[in-house]
Amino acid sequence: MRNRSSIVRGDGIQGIRLSVYWSAYAAVSLLVALACVVGAQAQDVDVAKKLEGFDEYMAKVLKDWNGPGIGVGIVVGDKLVFAKGYGYRDYEKKLPFTPGTVCPVASNTKLFTAVAAGMLVEEGKLTWDKPVRESVPTIRFYNEQLNNTVTLRDMLSHRTGITRHDTIWYKSDFTRKELFDRLKYLEPQEPMRQTFLYNNLMFAGVGYMIELQSGKTWEQFVRDRILQPLEMKSTGYTIADMVKQPEHGVGFTEKRDSFDLYRVPYYEDIEGVAPCGAIVSNIEDLSHWLIALMNDGRYHGKQVLPADVLKQTLQPAIALPNTAAEQRGYWEVLNAAYGMGRQTASYRGHLVTFHGGDLPGFHSQVSFLPKERIGVVVFVIGNHTAPLYNHVTYNVYERLLGMDQTPWIQRGLDMRLKNKEANTQARKKAGEDRVPNTKPSHALADYVGDYENPAYGVMKIGLKGTQLQFDFHKMNMPMTHVHYDRFDTPDDEENGKWSVNFRTNPQGDIEQAVMSLDEAEAMFTRKPEKLDPTLLGRLAGSYETPTGTTIQVTYHENSGLSIVPPGGRPLPLTQVKGLRFRTPQFSDVTFEFVVESGQVKALKQKDPSGEFSFPRR
Repeated sequence: MRNRSSIVRGDGIQGIRLSVYWSAYAAVSLLVALACVVGAQAQDVDVAKKLEGFDEYMAKVLKDWNGPGIGVGIVVGDKLVFAKGYGYRDYEKKLPFTPGTVCPVASNTKLFTAVAAGMLVEEGKLTWDKPVRESVPTIRFYNEQLNNTVTLRDMLSHRTGITRHDTIWYKSDFTRKELFDRLKYLEPQEPMRQTFLYNNLMFAGVGYMIELQSGKTWEQFVRDRILQPLEMKSTGYTIADMVKQPEHGVGFTEKRDSFDLYRVPYYEDIEGVAPCGAIVSNIEDLSHWLIALMNDGRYHGKQVLPADVLKQTLQPAIALPNTAAEQRGYWEVLNAAYGMGRQTASYRGHLVTFHGGDLPGFHSQVSFLPKERIGVVVFVIGNHTAPLYNHVTYNVYERLLGMDQTPWIQRGLDMRLKNKEANTQARKKAGEDRVPNTKPSHALADYVGDYENPAYGVMKIGLKGTQLQFDFHKMNMPMTHVHYDRFDTPDDEENGKWSVNFRTNPQGDIEQAVMSLDEAEAMFTRKPEKLDPTLLGRLAGSYETPTGTTIQVTYHENSGLSIVPPGGRPLPLTQVKGLRFRTPQFSDVTFEFVVESGQVKALKQKDPSGEFSFPRR
């Protein structure tokens, strides 16, 4: 067909045909437009009819669960058809929760990161299924097997075999690069690709890889490529930005041993792990994200997100067990699998894709049914009400699909109350295993110092009066002696209870502190006083054994001191205390330098069988 301008210049019969044509075209266009409007109105009416009684249901949910506030949004096709808040965004001030209330979405950030990484895959800067080290040579894992095997898909689907280690980043000041560099200290707990082990640090690592490969920070890349094209104008990354908005959520939750609600401090130490959980948003903005996810990446007629990338994130990468079905007989949700940044499962025969998000005081879920093109966003304020984002989501789907309603609320409430009572009773029995009439092996001052773990960082032990002080990742609490060399903090409502068991070395010094963190024990080694590099350099030299052979001590600025026995290989020396050192092989063999009047005189070797002195040559 010729363009309109060329036809307009015609005359005679062709001109008459043109006017008839455009009159008919306009009429058809008007009818189509009216049909769309009528269809949309009918759709709205249909949704409203199916949601009859939902307001009353939500009022009962909040009452029964003692919930501060909940927000619910529903997207059908390419439109937000329902958005409403229940309860309060600020319980204390009684400010209502609305569709514009901005809250942290926590781990619902992960799909944004997976999609952003996928964009770089399309650009050839990353790959899904080749070892990630081929694209990012600076990445290091615990061993060479992981270095040569771990892929981007492995990192984004929690199937590296490395457990979560959340205490590394929780309330820490580690930068994204520092966390990236710490991946090499994380020992795998399971073989790769066999077990689902959730790991936030892997997403933080991918976020740093996005920066390395794109030249933009993760925040800027996501804003430029996802948030701005989707017109997510209220969406940001920090609590500082969130509280500037006129409508923002305030975290409240229930006390452990009562039903009183109290305000939860915002969790703000998120910058290092931002790619796994920093985004703050609201129902209105997340509806734009859902529309794009549900429509192969299209938003307002434009291809904003790559369709193949969305398809890749949806593909099952590792299966999850049917625990709820097998343990409780809840068979509605079956055969869940994790893709990249989101899960899939069968919900009563309907494919659903979803992800939850959890930070202190705030919880959320974003989900949709791909076939039916129905999506649901749920925000929940309150740690004790976190399961409601599942229960409310399921109820919405059942209503819209015309199903009978599963008693999720009653099931969950029964579990919640039983668990609350069990935890209260358990806390009453804390300390019953204490061995009476024991005392610490050392004076309290001997425990004071900095203890370091290469992955978790530094734990500081101080002394205030007659009580040791615990300082770890911004958690500062007094410590009480339990028995022998074990000291515990109080059981804090917000930070919980921390138990530290100190260990001595063969020389009798307090040298290590052990804590149970995440899924395993973590060893923290006491940091000795730092020696002047100039002095360390002067310790290097030749020392003579009683038989006249020479022991060589060397010093390098980067690697420190090493000892070279006659005819042997260099062995690194690790400082124990003062001028006392040891090799990695034996903890009960030490080498101590003798310095008199600023002069290095000798090297002493001490072990359980005796002491040898090697004069400086």
